[in-house]
Amino acid sequence: MTEPPKDDSDSTAPSSQSRIGGLFAGLRVVSFCTLLSRILGLFREIATTAMWGNGPVLDAFVTAFRVPNLARALFGEGALSAAFTPLFVREQEQHGSEAAMRLAGAVFVWLAIYLMLLVGIAESILGLVIWLVPLCDEWRLWLMLTAVMLPYLPLICLTAQTGAVLNSVGRFVWPALLPVLFNICSLVAIWWIQCQGLNAESQAFGLAGFIVLTGLIQLLALWPQLHRCGFRIGRHWQEAKGRIRELVQLMLPVVLALSVTQINTFCDSMIALGFSRPSTKETGQIVPPPKIELGVRAAKSPVEVVEQHLELPRDWRPLESGTASALNEGQRLYQFPLGLLGVALGTVIFPLLTRHAERGDWQHLRDDFALGLRLVMVIGIPASAGLWLLSDQIVAAIFQRGNFTAHDAHQATEMTAAYSLGVWAFCGLLIVQRAYYAIGDRQTPLRIGLWIMLLNLCLNISLIFVIGGQGLALSTSLCGILQFGCCLLLIQKRIGQLPWRSLLSTSLRAIAAAGVMMIVGWSALNHLPGVDRTQHRLLSLSIAMIASLASYALLASVLRLDEFWMLVRHSKVSTDNDAAGVSS
Repeated sequence: MTEPPKDDSDSTAPSSQSRIGGLFAGLRVVSFCTLLSRILGLFREIATTAMWGNGPVLDAFVTAFRVPNLARALFGEGALSAAFTPLFVREQEQHGSEAAMRLAGAVFVWLAIYLMLLVGIAESILGLVIWLVPLCDEWRLWLMLTAVMLPYLPLICLTAQTGAVLNSVGRFVWPALLPVLFNICSLVAIWWIQCQGLNAESQAFGLAGFIVLTGLIQLLALWPQLHRCGFRIGRHWQEAKGRIRELVQLMLPVVLALSVTQINTFCDSMIALGFSRPSTKETGQIVPPPKIELGVRAAKSPVEVVEQHLELPRDWRPLESGTASALNEGQRLYQFPLGLLGVALGTVIFPLLTRHAERGDWQHLRDDFALGLRLVMVIGIPASAGLWLLSDQIVAAIFQRGNFTAHDAHQATEMTAAYSLGVWAFCGLLIVQRAYYAIGDRQTPLRIGLWIMLLNLCLNISLIFVIGGQGLALSTSLCGILQFGCCLLLIQKRIGQLPWRSLLSTSLRAIAAAGVMMIVGWSALNHLPGVDRTQHRLLSLSIAMIASLASYALLASVLRLDEFWMLVRHSKVSTDNDAAGVSS
């Protein structure tokens, strides 16, 4: 596939109406489950931020949890799924479902072996570092929490691999419900831990242990569905070692390419943790307060006292304490629309694009890929605009309670607003990367991703000295937009010319509708009483969101943004429009 393919559609391919109908049926299922998961995830974040507030304990916890979470995104939901699904589909198309399930079982066993070895080595290294290296209290807490949560890594990666098997055979409900199960277990764990009367650090270690237990529960929850599909771990799994080697070779470039956004996010958190000044908050304070003798001048501020006690240079670090926590809160909010559209659509469309590529059905591959891009524009652009407009209201209404102060809310608002600028691009990137892997091109996304990763690191270090912690989130958004644009332009060399007229028309109409939506939402906010009580904040936010959504839905009808209504209902009109859009 070195030349752009021609329109050699297979006559045995499913009809356009049934194909798109199946796509939207799966998309609605995954989107609904993701919506439920994101809502519960917000409650989980509310509970943790209220328990600790932005500060050293929450900074250390969210950064430690990002390590196994990054591995899950890379090897589980990202690279392994992207490399395994084409291999599974090919085996299924050529040798039948039974052979494909045998391959899946062998992958499960070998993955479990390698991941357990990896975790054993990592735990040994962490133990030596904690024991031998002199560390500040925040870094020691982070490493110890990381060591506790590392066993979550093999559990969640194995869960994601078995979920990819179910997705490949068209079963989306149970894999999509696993994050719901995780958040429910986490909320129960937080409630139980708070009832024990522990200090902040002990609470963090307790929650870290519960996360590992939840990973085991998630893995076991999929086995009944896998058994019904014919998934077995046979006696001769060693014989599949050659296929595993092929999978690893396919996976390595995919790991790096798909990891760009996750690694950028992880680097953001590490820079925020390393470049933040010491905390002076009482809640969750790790550094003990200094003993102030009678000779200390009264005018000395608390920050100066802490700096004198720690013997650190004054003001050399540009970030406030709590920046890593604020980044996590901003990421949680921008991942809400990303999960509803980008992750859900990528999950459903990837097996479909892979089957088109295996059959050489390039016309249908372009059709479905273009439809996915138009959905991204119609939903992603207003999601970015709405999150930017309502970021302060959303953060205050959701997080500002308990130990989470107004200053913490301001920090999280800055991060959320910066991340919101790239929501539509992050969604589009998930679709275009899946298209590359469906046609077997793993090198192009990798090359683009490596350059983007280097650019993001340079922007991070530069912007934090100019605009503070918000520069970390802004850098990630700008790099995501650039990465999406480069991937989209270069994929035409592999699949042929995209329907740019249709894509541009849809994007411009979506931008116009989102602009009017922002005006309506801003007017609703400014004509409502700005009170501080939580119930009134929620009421004003709800009214503004309903007004914004209603105005966008009305404009979607006026401007004929049919893709918006495809998410609610499917009709022959949408299929016809899809075909017309591709031919334009």
